[in-house]
This record gives sequence, structure tokens and C-alpha cells, in this order.
Amino acid sequence: MTAWQDGTAPEVARITARGWSRVLRRGAPVVLLLAVAFPVLLVLRGPERLLRGDTRPLTPWITQVVCIVSLRLMGLRRRVRGAPSPARGACVANHSSWLDIFVLNASKRVFFVAKAEVAGWPVIGWLARGTGTLFIRRDRREARRQQTLFEERLRAGHHLLFFPEGTSTDGARVLPFKTTLFAAFTTEALRGFLTVQPVSLRYHAPEGEDACFYGWWGDMNFAHGLLKVLAVRRQGWVDVVYHPPLRVADYPDRKALAAACEAAVRTGFSEAAR
Repeated sequence: MTAWQDGTAPEVARITARGWSRVLRRGAPVVLLLAVAFPVLLVLRGPERLLRGDTRPLTPWITQVVCIVSLRLMGLRRRVRGAPSPARGACVANHSSWLDIFVLNASKRVFFVAKAEVAGWPVIGWLARGTGTLFIRRDRREARRQQTLFEERLRAGHHLLFFPEGTSTDGARVLPFKTTLFAAFTTEALRGFLTVQPVSLRYHAPEGEDACFYGWWGDMNFAHGLLKVLAVRRQGWVDVVYHPPLRVADYPDRKALAAACEAAVRTGFSEAAR
């Protein structure tokens, strides 16, 4: 999958000496937190699986706490509107930044659905595998297998979250939703009890920075993007808008369900700009 781009190259930020000081002050505690919490999560996963199978009642709490603390250490504030739904089902959100993973995990215990290539990414892939991310290939030949995986995870009580845009952006727009993955949620086995909750994310850049400061697109390097965020003098904030969950049974097909989710996400995204 090619990253979204509008023909302009993302700005490469220059980090000052004071910026490097902030990188160390913010980044070192985050690294230490991950270095302690992640092995604990992996150790607990064994007994958890033995006693409770795939329901995972404990380890998602560790992930959520780590993400909450990491955001505080970085200084990024969250403004949450609405409430995560407790009902069994999935969430869909627009995708602007690598920070989305921390922001969405901080607000709700979820398991992400990601493209298979993410599993091989440095750091992110390692964390994703350990926290139970469901990796899929965008191949029609694997649609049935993926449908089975979704059903198993949803019946185990997992809240799955995916990004229907298929890529991250500069944070200034919502791209059209791809409908392919919605098909897995509209099967006869799931549609009777499943809900899908739309979530809007809108980042607000730090004062004096470009409006797309938190965006992740084009050929942006993850390491540089991370350093840029850690180095900024004062962080901005992110609005997280939880919309009412949609009952899958109320929609005739995946396209109608995707359109309703996209409309809700766009509305929240626009309103959060004010």
C-alpha cells in the first residue's frame, strides 16, 4: 500500500539543542516504561491464555495504562467527547498519525486490525504483535480466512479497531473509506449482534507549528517524526470523538455501513476543528 500524498514533500523539522534535551527528557521515560511493561505483558499472556483462552481479560489493561502514561510523558493532551461503547463489535477511525495507536488505546481497550507489512516494521511491529494486533493481507483470496479470524476474535469479546482509509494522512482531511473490511462484519453469523462505532480524531498542532505537525504521510520517516514530536517546546492536543455505535443489522450491506461510518467520522472531524 502506498502512503497518501498530495504531491508536496512533508517538511523536515530541524531539532535544536534544547529540542534534543526535550527528546531525552520525554523519550527516556517512555522507553523505560515500554521496556518494563512489555515483558510483563508477554509473561502474563501465557497464564492468561491458559486460564481464559483468547478472551484476554488482563493484558489489554496493561496496554491501556502504558498508552495513557506515555501520552502524559510526551505532553500530548486528549479531549474525549462521547463514550466508548461496551457492546461487542468494532470501531473505525480516521488515521492521521502513528500517535493514533497511543490515543485510541488510551481511551479504550482495543485490538487493532493492520496490514500484514506492519508486523515487520521496527519497534511498531514488535509492539503490535505483542499487544494482539490482527494482521491481514488485502487479498480477496484470503477474504474467507480473514472473516473467520474476525468472527473468532469478536466472539471472544475483543473490540477490533481498523482504519478504513487504508493509510494515514497529513491530519487535515478524511479520505474516502474503503469498504472491503466491512464485509467481514456484515455476515449472517455476526450482523445480528454486532455494532460498529465510528471515532473521529482531530489533531491540533502546537502553537507556531504547521497545521499538519502530527500528520504522517508521504515518505515521512517514523524515527524523525517521533523525534520531532518529542522535541517540540509545548505539545498541542487531540480531540477524540466517540459517535453512537451503529447496529450492523440496520444496514443492507457493507457499502451502506461504510458510508454511514464515514459520514459520522467526517462530521466529528469537522466539528473538532472549531
